[in-house]
Amino acid sequence: MKYKEGQAAVILLEDGTHFWGKAAGSVGTTTGEIAFNTGMTGYQEIFTDPSYFGQILLMTPSHIGNYGIHDEEVESESVKISGLVCKKFSQIFSRAASEESIQAYFERQNLVGISDVDTRALVRHIRDKGAMNAIISSEILDVEQLKSKLAKVPSMDGLELSSKVCTKEVFEFGDPNADFKVSVIDFGVKTNILRCLGIRNCFLRVFPMEASLEDITSWNPDGIMLSNGPGDPSSMNDSVKLIQGLVETQIPMFGICLGHQLLALASGLTTYKMHNGHRGINHPILNLATGKCEITSQNHGFVVDRKAAEGRDDIEITHVHLNDDTLAGIKLKNKNVFSVQYHPESSAGPHDSRYLFDDFVELMRSVKY
Repeated sequence: MKYKEGQAAVILLEDGTHFWGKAAGSVGTTTGEIAFNTGMTGYQEIFTDPSYFGQILLMTPSHIGNYGIHDEEVESESVKISGLVCKKFSQIFSRAASEESIQAYFERQNLVGISDVDTRALVRHIRDKGAMNAIISSEILDVEQLKSKLAKVPSMDGLELSSKVCTKEVFEFGDPNADFKVSVIDFGVKTNILRCLGIRNCFLRVFPMEASLEDITSWNPDGIMLSNGPGDPSSMNDSVKLIQGLVETQIPMFGICLGHQLLALASGLTTYKMHNGHRGINHPILNLATGKCEITSQNHGFVVDRKAAEGRDDIEITHVHLNDDTLAGIKLKNKNVFSVQYHPESSAGPHDSRYLFDDFVELMRSVKY
């Protein structure tokens, strides 16, 4: 069905709540877990973040698409969200550097969305009731028919998704003559993580998540990066076992987001699904070592159990989230290993936490030299 401006659309949540609006992007039907992001800018980077795979994204700014689409402002090769919900879906864009409208971009990416929704009411509903599955349609407007389709969508709890977005082949990134070699395990890596390492004199070899310990270490890397990614970390037993082996090599290791959660599981900690997660570019994090607050970019629906970490003598809690006191960073004592729950590479978001990449490089330097 061809898009028509003003065409009706509906979003239905699994608890039966539904909102009417207008079609945005491709005409069709899409499903996923609904999550809201409070970032005021960076929508294109957010849409292409692999950590959002399997999620319908509700954006809280009043306008989405108003500065258009630029091919270089992406975090992966394609849009990764399952669908979009927004207030105003702007087909007019003002930035001279942009190459196309968001409508043209969504049609090219075959992404279904809905606009002209009371996003404030919808966010308050999700905030109170918690994350849940949802369905958007601009081709089926029968709510009962949509309920039947939505009932077949699996819960994010227990769902492994990294294998759907990670690389299938090893590839390299950066200058082969760089001082440091880093093995990146791709669970859904954002391109800006690779860039942040590349500009710090690192040459990267990016491995599929199914790579063996021998594959990763036979290259004699100076460090190992555990990337971000989507899904429930507790469903990834093979990755947990791999990381347990990598920790024992004493090769410096840095984990981000899902990589942080998997490292925690490999260290005997536990994770749990949050009520509605942290997604935005203004989340306050306290660095317990410096006493300073960092404003951070975040995107996660699972978190490491802080109480479990507090009971461990071999684990140091390095960062906490100031909004809800959840655990946001750890360091393994007597190991060259640390991780954070948030996104120091930002994109979109502030650069307060990019020092963590410098810390990783200095850790590699101290071991290598």
